[in-house]
Amino acid sequence: MTNLDPSSGSLRQSAPKKPVILVAEDEAPLMTLLRYNLEKEGYRALEAHDGDEALMVAAEDTPDLVLLDWMLPKVSGIEVCRRLRGRAETRNVPIIMLTARGEEADRVRGLDTGADDYITKPFSMTELLARIRAVMRRIRPALAEDIVSFGEVTIDRSAHRVKRGDKDIHLGPTEYRLLDHFLQHPGRVFSREQLLDAVWGSGVYVDARTVDVHIGRLRKALNEPGQLDPIRTVRSAGYALDESFKV
Repeated sequence: MTNLDPSSGSLRQSAPKKPVILVAEDEAPLMTLLRYNLEKEGYRALEAHDGDEALMVAAEDTPDLVLLDWMLPKVSGIEVCRRLRGRAETRNVPIIMLTARGEEADRVRGLDTGADDYITKPFSMTELLARIRAVMRRIRPALAEDIVSFGEVTIDRSAHRVKRGDKDIHLGPTEYRLLDHFLQHPGRVFSREQLLDAVWGSGVYVDARTVDVHIGRLRKALNEPGQLDPIRTVRSAGYALDESFKV
């Protein structure tokens, strides 16, 4: 949004609004961990420690997404989900259920009640953040940047296109998700296991060496002879989007 700066009479660009995530969780250590990671990712986190508080906070400050523990005190997470879906203000707010209940019947019940996604405890924080981004892009696409650039590489999520400079890059679905994940965390080193969780999902069994194959395909698609490789291999650690590529 652009506003007029009264001191100078010139136009200035307003800072983008941070997406708001309501975290309804009664385990204090997990709440602290969730809030830290969400704020680190650029979200504004609201806290609720029981079902009543979650409904009250959502009524006072409508969130862009809700992380909802199933086993909440006072009012259960499943009932909170039902009530949020019954309110006009929160009817379309994405909800991700967090729970230790991993049985298929529980997952179906949560989704049937109105949850958009379901993740069982214990979970990978990397996977949870990826699920949040995926749900927001799918349900509230305005909350996710459509175009992200790093150095010469640009990814347009709305068009599902990748370019390096002026050249279109054609990627398979897995290579596209890998690149998107790297672009969201430039410079950060990810192990093969972390990439498997974030790109393939923790519930899917894939050999860790499969990551090497897809990294090789991504590099082949992105790089021509003599070009700087944006993907850095960190020995005994994993892979990262090379910060020097940004310059």
